[in-house]
Amino acid sequence: MTIERKPEWLRIKFRRYNEALQTENIVRKYNLHTVCDSAACPNKGECFSNSTATFMLLGDICTRRCRFCNVSENVDKIDAPNPEEPKLIAKAVKEMGLDYVVLTMVTRDDLPDGGAEHIYRTISEIRRENGDGIGIEILVSDLDGNRKALDRVLEASPKVFNHNVETIPRLYSELRPQAVYTRSLEVLENAFKAGIEYTKSGFMVGLGETEPEISVLMDDLRRVGVSILTIGQYLAPSKLHYPVKEYVHPDIFQRYKEMALEKGFKTCFSGPFVRSSYKAKEALTN
Repeated sequence: MTIERKPEWLRIKFRRYNEALQTENIVRKYNLHTVCDSAACPNKGECFSNSTATFMLLGDICTRRCRFCNVSENVDKIDAPNPEEPKLIAKAVKEMGLDYVVLTMVTRDDLPDGGAEHIYRTISEIRRENGDGIGIEILVSDLDGNRKALDRVLEASPKVFNHNVETIPRLYSELRPQAVYTRSLEVLENAFKAGIEYTKSGFMVGLGETEPEISVLMDDLRRVGVSILTIGQYLAPSKLHYPVKEYVHPDIFQRYKEMALEKGFKTCFSGPFVRSSYKAKEALTN
């Protein structure tokens, strides 16, 4: 069953237009991409108003065709990574006055290392430009299971390593056929074993999953060392994307949060508008 009408709790109030415009202008000045724009994030107004943005590395075209995602996928038009992007992001971070920065990426299966060296260079440039004390969170793809590439990312020692499982394993073949659930768990486990301070993951609800399946998913994430969890409502970017099966009530999100904390997660942000990088810095102190 597909649900068309959104409930009252999914209405967004936008404030502080001038502050959001300042952030937008910095992003455009350095010709950068943000997941806020590319993924049509519902929190863009709030985050941009607070002078924060999640920078998206390696362009704005993805090599995978996940049915829930708004990021463009057209392998025929994909460009080589911009070698200047790491420095440009570092300058934007400085101009925005950030002391905590979140980086994400498009999946680049066309690159031998999936973009790992580019990620490493970006983290290095941010520290060079802004000082070693800046907090850096990185949300990466599964790097096509390339352990050497993952190790290169981990060598950069981000404070938080994030990789999203996105949904329960039963729905992988429908929603993200080029991904592998067990491979995603291995990525997270390897990051945890490498000594990264915090490992993080997230998933969506409203795709047809059941509560017992969510409980098992949480158990899997805890087993591989994940300590920070995000849970949000799936919102179909268009009628061509996978349809929403359910708009989950805020009370259910609260129950999922309590379930996660009982299972041992340090922090769980759970709510209709929660996304991977939402209030990322707060997750460390929550």
